[in-house]
Amino acid sequence: MRIITHSKYKGKEKALLQLVASFFNEGNLIVKGSRNTIKSNVFENEKVNIKYFKKPGIVKSIIYSFFRSTKAKRSFDYANYLLEHNIPTPFPIAYMEERSGSGLLGDSYYVSQQIDYDFTIRELIHNPLFPERNIILEQFTEFTFKMHEANVNFLDHSPGNTLIIKKGEGQYDFYLIDLNRMKFENLSIEARMDNFKKMWLSKTMVKVIAKKYAELSGDSEAKLHKILLEKTKGFKRNITKKKWLKRKLKRK
Repeated sequence: MRIITHSKYKGKEKALLQLVASFFNEGNLIVKGSRNTIKSNVFENEKVNIKYFKKPGIVKSIIYSFFRSTKAKRSFDYANYLLEHNIPTPFPIAYMEERSGSGLLGDSYYVSQQIDYDFTIRELIHNPLFPERNIILEQFTEFTFKMHEANVNFLDHSPGNTLIIKKGEGQYDFYLIDLNRMKFENLSIEARMDNFKKMWLSKTMVKVIAKKYAELSGDSEAKLHKILLEKTKGFKRNITKKKWLKRKLKRK
């Protein structure tokens, strides 16, 4: 098992490896997926999250072993990049990779500090009367704008992947999670609006975000509203179409 730790956790590799070794027997389950599992645990009196990436199939194992960074490594590296650019994310502690004698990737893990959050954007989508909804959306837009200015194209910018903490009246902090799918590039205004499309925005939410992003970027509010509305509608149509096709194929 190979382990890479943040400099703040140097000398604690053995203890971290022991923590991961007990992953399936200890800790509290947060997410159980077909390929990834997330648990919370305690490491030296500190709450941590451990994300387990199941051993990939042979083709992906070869790709991740020799041609592309593993999901665990990307999560760790991208978290460090975000923090270097003052974009909050749970602090990256370490990542571990199991390798066979031939160097092929087996199971891997990513360990980060746990964030005790209050809600996500998902709650705002389902509740139009959510307290301070527009204020939160405006601050979320500022958060996303800052991310774009740092050349971050977060490919999984979806309702559940930004944790929100209420700091006080009208004051909120945002933390990115599920980091392993990102591109680092200069984004055009169209690409920036496209990055919001997975948020499943209502027409009202589109208006709020377009107005705030226009203030921050200096672009025309009408222009941004048009692009964002088109991107949002197109994404929703594609999802609806895919669901319809799946139902149709199941009936056959």
